[in-house]
Parts: sequence; C-alpha cells; structure tokens
Amino acid sequence: MQPLTFEPETQPRNPFRALLIAAAAVWLALCIGSTSVGVGFLIGRSTGTDSSGVFGPFFQAWDLIHTRYVNQPVDDAQLIQGAIRGMMESLGDPHSAYMPAETYAMATEVLGGYVGIGVSVDSTGPFLEIVEIFPGSPAEEAGLEPGDQIVKIDGEDLTGKGAEYAKAQLVGEAGTHVRLGVSREGESELLEFDLVRAEIDPPVVYSKMLDDGIAYVYLSLFSDGADAQMKKALADLLAQEPQGLVLDLRQNIGGYVDTAVAVGSQFLAADTLLFTEKTGGGSEEFFYSAPGGLAVEIPLVVLVDGGTASAAEIVAGAIQDHRRALLVGTTTYGKGSVQEWIPLMNDMGAVSITVALWYTPSGRQISKAGLTPDVEVGITEEQFQAGEDPQLARALEVLKSERS
Repeated sequence: MQPLTFEPETQPRNPFRALLIAAAAVWLALCIGSTSVGVGFLIGRSTGTDSSGVFGPFFQAWDLIHTRYVNQPVDDAQLIQGAIRGMMESLGDPHSAYMPAETYAMATEVLGGYVGIGVSVDSTGPFLEIVEIFPGSPAEEAGLEPGDQIVKIDGEDLTGKGAEYAKAQLVGEAGTHVRLGVSREGESELLEFDLVRAEIDPPVVYSKMLDDGIAYVYLSLFSDGADAQMKKALADLLAQEPQGLVLDLRQNIGGYVDTAVAVGSQFLAADTLLFTEKTGGGSEEFFYSAPGGLAVEIPLVVLVDGGTASAAEIVAGAIQDHRRALLVGTTTYGKGSVQEWIPLMNDMGAVSITVALWYTPSGRQISKAGLTPDVEVGITEEQFQAGEDPQLARALEVLKSERS
C-alpha cells in the first residue's frame, strides 16, 4: 500500500473534528523517536558519469562550495538533501517532492499506526498532560485518565526536561514495559502505572446518532485500519435502525488506496466500479467494490469541502457518479493522482513520485478541478467558532426531504 499525503488548503474546520485534530497532532508527536540523517555515502566522479557532461555543473558547484564558501566546513548531507529537493521541485508537480528522513518516518507512521501507550497529550505545560485515552489501549487498561500529568517515566523525574524529551521516553518496542508516575487532581501523592507498549491504531472514525433518527459517521483519514473502524461504527449505528446516514469526509486528506476501496465498499453494492488508475505508460487498472457492504441501501448524504482530497475524493466521486448519494458542501481539493514514496539509501529520506492518475467511474480526472458538490453550502470561520455547522444542517434537510 502506498501512502498518499499532502497539505490541503486551509478551510474552516468541521466542529465534530476539533478533538480528533488535536489528538492526531499529538499522537503523531508521540510516535517520533530520535532519527539521524546518515552521511555515509560517497559523491564523486567514480560512477562512470562524464563530469564535463550533464553533471559537470553540479560537480563544479560542489567543488566551489567546498573550496570557496566562507563558512567551512559545510554539511554534505544538507547539500545533498537540498539538491534532491531542488530536483523534485523542478518537475513542477506539487505532489512530487523530497521528504527528509524524520518527516518520512512521521508520514508513514501517521497512516500505519505506531507503538506506544495510546494517548494524546497537551505538551504546552511543564509536564505532558493526557488529553484523550484511545479505546482498547494500554493507557485505558491501566486506568489512566484525561487530565493526568506525567511527572515521572521509569523513575526519572521529568521536571525541566521538556516535552520532546518526555515523548521520546514513551516510545519503544511493542511488548516493553514503561512505568509512569502521574499527578492527578485530588490525589496528594503520585500514582504509579505500569504499562506495556503496544501497536496503536489511532482512532480516525467518530460516530453518533443525531436527532430524527439520522446516523452520523466522520472519517478523518484513510489510514491502515480505518476500514475496520468504519465497519464497527456502521454496525453499531445500523443496530439502532437509523432512517438515514451522513458520511462526513470534510478535511479528510486521503490515505491508502486499499483502505479507500474497503471503505467505499461499505456504501456501494458489490462489483461497482470505484475508480480507474492510469499510468504514464498507458496501462489501466480498474478498482471495484467488494461484497458485504453494511450501508449500501440506507439513504445517504456525503459531506465534502476544500480539505477533502485524494483517496477521500475517489470515494466521494464514486458515490456521486453512481448516484448513490448527493454531495453537500464545497468543491473538493482536486488531487486525482497517485504518489509512490521511495526511500533513499543511507537514511536520506524519500522522494515522492507521481506514478498514475485517478479517474472517477464516469471518466472525470479530478486533479485541480476537484469534485463539485450537488448541494453547495459554505461554512465561515465565525460559524465554526460559534459551533454552527450549516453544511451538516443542510445534509440533514436533504435526508429528510428524501424520506418525505
């Protein structure tokens, strides 16, 4: 599976997503260990390339920097990273890019989960303060609570050590133990907790029953395991016999192709064309929905906005093209291409190369143009700050009108 990530345009955020945004930002920080960029490679003219040919100016600039630049010594690793970054930027493709080792590690962990204790934290205070406990995590099993402050890790007092140091102590291999000393409001002494680190599948699905028998499910990312979370949420919602369903894909920046197929299969009948993938060489691959979808018949509305992108767009586009549901919101981001992240040797990060384009079932290529919603409804920052959600309100109106 290939991760498909990028930075979408800034949009007023979905009120239901505020907690998930904060949690995702922090659990990502918790999964970061100490990473160093290796410099153990040789650059020179022993590759057989004629230095007076196409690479001549590069080697000339390299020599000039090392012999004439005033601030010596220079960092060879940074020079190589800069050269790779410039080479990728020269393609003029916003999705073909260079990613340093540390950033690449974070990007892959975002989509694939991480090893830890299963909490999101606020790191702005003197100690890490737990904001959220992930369901089924070691933290939940141990009895940690939101508001707990992590004062000690494995007996070490964290006073003055800083948030990044504390986060680094929380990560480790699955199955290893970590002992926390926790300050809890109302307790005069530190509480001790012994936890076993585990593979964490961060929550990316939020669901609830709304008024008038309407079910609501929000998906923030097509990460590894998101399809299982979606199936569980749908099963729980459908057991309550809702009269309609709102699928919220606002601010969903995409994720794995396989996850997109699995999630899309929950809303479209088996063997329905989801999208077509075309490579630069002219080959085509067709992706179809799998059998067993849980929500293929219930009345459905899909929420989208300018942050709905990549894998989220191909799912929304398939639903729209097959007239399974109306899209409500604003025009989506417009990223209908596939990137393959290829790690570079010597721990020098990775490059993202655009290798294919996506087409919706009707043949639309959504790059740049995005998907136009069937019912256009915007949301202002003022409405968001006030806790209002006119897009969701309009989606509920659409469902109610279909029932009457």
